[in-house]
Amino acid sequence: MTEQHYKVMVQEDYLERIANARPIQAIAELIWNGLDADATDVNVEVKSTKLGMERVTVHDNGHGISYEEAPELFSKLGGSWKIRNCRSRERGRMLHGKEGKGRFKALVLGRVGDWKVKFKKNGEVFSYAITLIKDNLVDVRITDTSKAKGDSGVEVIVTELHRDFHSLEEKSAVQELSEIFAIYLTDYEDVKISFCGQKLDPASSISSRKGFKLKKIEENGLNHEVTLEIIEWKTATERIFYLCNENGFPLQRLDPRFHTPGFQFSAYLKSNYVTKLHERGLLDLAEMDPSLMEAYESAQDQIKSYFKERETERSKSYIEQWKEEKVYPYTEEPNTSVEKVERKVFDIVALNINRHLPDFATADRRSKAFQLRMLRQAIERGPEELRTILIEVLDLPLRKQKELANLLEDTTLSNFISASKLVTDRLKFLNGLETLIFDTDLKKLLKERSQLHRLLADNTWVFGEEFNLTVDDQSLSEVLRKHLESQSREIVIDKSVTKVDGSKGIIDLMLSRSVPRNHSDEKEHLIVELKAPTVRIGAKEITQTEQYAFGISGDERFRSLNTRWNFWVISNDFDKYGEQKAHQTNRPPGLIHQADEGNVRISIWIKTWSELLTECNVRMRFFKDQLEINIDRTSSLKYLQETYDKYLSGVFEAEEKENGNDEK
Repeated sequence: MTEQHYKVMVQEDYLERIANARPIQAIAELIWNGLDADATDVNVEVKSTKLGMERVTVHDNGHGISYEEAPELFSKLGGSWKIRNCRSRERGRMLHGKEGKGRFKALVLGRVGDWKVKFKKNGEVFSYAITLIKDNLVDVRITDTSKAKGDSGVEVIVTELHRDFHSLEEKSAVQELSEIFAIYLTDYEDVKISFCGQKLDPASSISSRKGFKLKKIEENGLNHEVTLEIIEWKTATERIFYLCNENGFPLQRLDPRFHTPGFQFSAYLKSNYVTKLHERGLLDLAEMDPSLMEAYESAQDQIKSYFKERETERSKSYIEQWKEEKVYPYTEEPNTSVEKVERKVFDIVALNINRHLPDFATADRRSKAFQLRMLRQAIERGPEELRTILIEVLDLPLRKQKELANLLEDTTLSNFISASKLVTDRLKFLNGLETLIFDTDLKKLLKERSQLHRLLADNTWVFGEEFNLTVDDQSLSEVLRKHLESQSREIVIDKSVTKVDGSKGIIDLMLSRSVPRNHSDEKEHLIVELKAPTVRIGAKEITQTEQYAFGISGDERFRSLNTRWNFWVISNDFDKYGEQKAHQTNRPPGLIHQADEGNVRISIWIKTWSELLTECNVRMRFFKDQLEINIDRTSSLKYLQETYDKYLSGVFEAEEKENGNDEK
């Protein structure tokens, strides 16, 4: 069998960007291609062996691709027959894709993609094959045709998979594909989509559907309709916001920027404005489009309002249920302002208990009545802290009471208190840390390795909020240790040091963290190396860090990934060389190296504790001013002593002795 080669008429780097989608997105695009070809049955199979995932196959029974169309469809982007049509050829269904990008996304999964095509011509069935290889995306191979048996359709086989894809495990894949195709499958009931033998059945998983009309998007004198559909799911799932074409076909996904505790949903913003951005190749930059973001914000407000009403309805239903069961501990409606506030606090706490403690919801009537009665007594006669909260609420001016009431519609009282406590604790920690590092007496007593390091390991937000989202990454730790050994460097990585061998000198300390990103194939690593306060950062430390950073970032386990590396070196001061490197023209203070090598981006920073703590205090200043929090040395050190006693043993006792406060 001979084959012909066709060159794709587009730059290869553009194809590589297309072939860099999420795995589920790649699967979805192949399914859409089958549905646009009037398939009624699309089946996805993932073949695995003991060595891992081996191949992914997507088979459909659509009308296939005629041999005459193949060279044009696979050798250039755009110009697809779909762009001139709104509906499929045979069944008149609404079309999803119009640009021909979907087939290249198959190579997100593996190195080789083979299309085995069957199509009908003059009453006969013919077959041929198309091959794409990721190493050479612009070269498309198409074989000759031959007569075949059976029905028309396309089977896409992706082999030489890049890795095992956790998102393609059956449970998570079925749920996400159900969300993507929920609207389509409910509109076209004759269509069947299966994943590893399990049929997608969104209708059975949908709890409710609700649609809304939003403000139109205006562009160059044209008005684009915008609608929002919210689908609630019966099973737990990730909250996703989809940008869709006017028919509800998802083209891009976003993560909602708000919380809806207790609700599992997917939101679909539909507009032909989204279609236009998609056709222009601008949908990946959706968050930079003011008109679309205005619609997105409007949709978010509508979603929050909707679920606030749903929460109110659900809360009322629970309370009414308790009243019917005669377990609700109040028989009369509240009359005085005190009783009203008390009842509101009780309802908030009781509903939170019901939501977060499954055993309470399933308890028998007598147990439930007893627990609710005890909760009422705790609120009425509770500890001093609870009475103080109630007094503060009752003594608030009317305007502040309304503000609190509005706040409690968006969050819970416990969440509000927790957030305020978090801010206060952070301010105390910063003030206490600054005292420990710079106080003439205390810094002599503080052990950098076993004490300061452990404090920071528990408070990584000091280095930036992205550090507060870090996760453990075993592969990162292995890479760090490998390169440390190659440089014969003594460094402790994320471990407490309880014994020091003075003959080996000061051991450097390192915090290593892997920051989760939006996409599974995107990595960000932040590595902080703590130098002893007596070490002034200079040529030796900078050169050592650069060599170390380049060795790690080039490691074979990360080279092919979309990876960002951030290295921080922190001490109390710089020498003259360090000062010059920290203040370079056209660079932010402290940035000594920045490089972008394809998928790998590296930045190296040197910082002083003074600079770092100042940055932290600036970030926290707004909250400190708004909450009118007064933090002093005594309260800060008391907080550190009570919270981190296991790390700071000996520091405060020694200070007390020096100040003559030792009881002995």
